[in-house]
Amino acid sequence: MSVFEAIIQGIIQGLTEFLPVSSSGHLTICQHLFGMDDNNLFFSVMLHIGTLAAVLAVYCRLVIKLFKALVEVIKDIIARRFKWSELRGEKNLAMMIIIGLIPLFLLFLPIPGTDMKLKDLADLFTKDGYFIIIGCALVGTSVLLFLGGRKNKEVVAASVAANGKNAKKGRRRIKVPDAIMIGLAQCAAALFPGLSRSGTTLAASELRGINKQVALDYSFLLGTPAILAAALLECKDVLFPKDGSSITVDYFCVVIGMIFAAVVGFIAIKLFRWLLSTDRMYIFILYTGIVGLIIIIMSIIELATGVNLFTGLPLHF
Repeated sequence: MSVFEAIIQGIIQGLTEFLPVSSSGHLTICQHLFGMDDNNLFFSVMLHIGTLAAVLAVYCRLVIKLFKALVEVIKDIIARRFKWSELRGEKNLAMMIIIGLIPLFLLFLPIPGTDMKLKDLADLFTKDGYFIIIGCALVGTSVLLFLGGRKNKEVVAASVAANGKNAKKGRRRIKVPDAIMIGLAQCAAALFPGLSRSGTTLAASELRGINKQVALDYSFLLGTPAILAAALLECKDVLFPKDGSSITVDYFCVVIGMIFAAVVGFIAIKLFRWLLSTDRMYIFILYTGIVGLIIIIMSIIELATGVNLFTGLPLHF
């Protein structure tokens, strides 16, 4: 891998990880178009670590407050003075993040009649024979973003009508049912490449009537431990493979890719928050919808012919 390739992949990862367009979906599209195989898993894992650095940079103060709040909750539980009804502020948010992560354990459920787990479907769907799923998932992202945005406008309009222009624009406190629903949305995004994690969790939050900025912040914070856990699991498989094989790593390119992923990811988070606050989400609704429809049309042609339109090779299932 050249330094230039590392920079390009770092930029793409930083942009697509946080903007609601699906990083996994775009990676699969690139692999399909150019006939590439994802044979550098270690580099991909390190890029994810780079994007996590971007989240921590943006939410550094809040992450520290959440950690302190979680420690206080644990102390309250040990001292038997914990009361669920009294959870407020960072304590409530910390607990809701933990609850929102619980649905991810569903990914480890076995699929009856196979030796696969649910999480293995994500790898299966990246094969070019299932390219149509990427298109459908991108269209699904577009639909969810549209529905979430429309619901948010309804909530804001009702609040303003009842309480005037200075009314709160959506609920700011996340409750247990919210955390579970958003966690299930994140779980679905992990299964289907093309279904944006940030877009799906944002839409799920808005459909629950949560303030859109609070929803976006919760989405990024909820995704941080999920991405970290996935990266660590993948890193373990890469560095300590079951077959005993070894890999050659160009650490200079890895570091360059991580730096660009972190810097671009930081900018992408700021850009996403600004676009959301200025009601410009239609950009992502149109983009994911149009790209998804194009992918679906291409996939139908490929399924009819049995070959990849761009490489001419037989489809793999």
